[in-house]
Amino acid sequence: MIPKVGLQLDSPDDEMELVAILQEFARLKRQQVEVYFDGAPIGHDGSRNIGTVRAHFVRLGQTADNAIRARLNRMAKEAKNWIVVSSDREVQNSARTFHAQFISAEAFVKSLREARNTAPKANTSDKKISPAEVEEWLNIFREKKN
Repeated sequence: MIPKVGLQLDSPDDEMELVAILQEFARLKRQQVEVYFDGAPIGHDGSRNIGTVRAHFVRLGQTADNAIRARLNRMAKEAKNWIVVSSDREVQNSARTFHAQFISAEAFVKSLREARNTAPKANTSDKKISPAEVEEWLNIFREKKN
């Protein structure tokens, strides 16, 4: 997923950069998001909430794909309420077995971009404040100070 969203795998912050992108997606779509990362060194593995995203850091010697399959197995019937994002055929087959929906990483990246592009834009127009308004505010602040 990391290179598919335009990030570099050799960046020391690639996981956190992806989490930030996923947080924005979760906010825009109002969806719960979990993400799995391979290769966490001993002592840095495990799961934790990072803002609105649940991140799972899978330790060296194990794979995120196996962790996703194990998560689906633990969810059992609840898996039907989830969408699994993976281009791995075995993970997709596991999703199918547990009646979870699934999409490829490429299709998800397209959804990410669409969510960003259709999000309401903040009003960034700067209103000019007249000198009279500045003076009025200064007077208000002076009164409160005294």
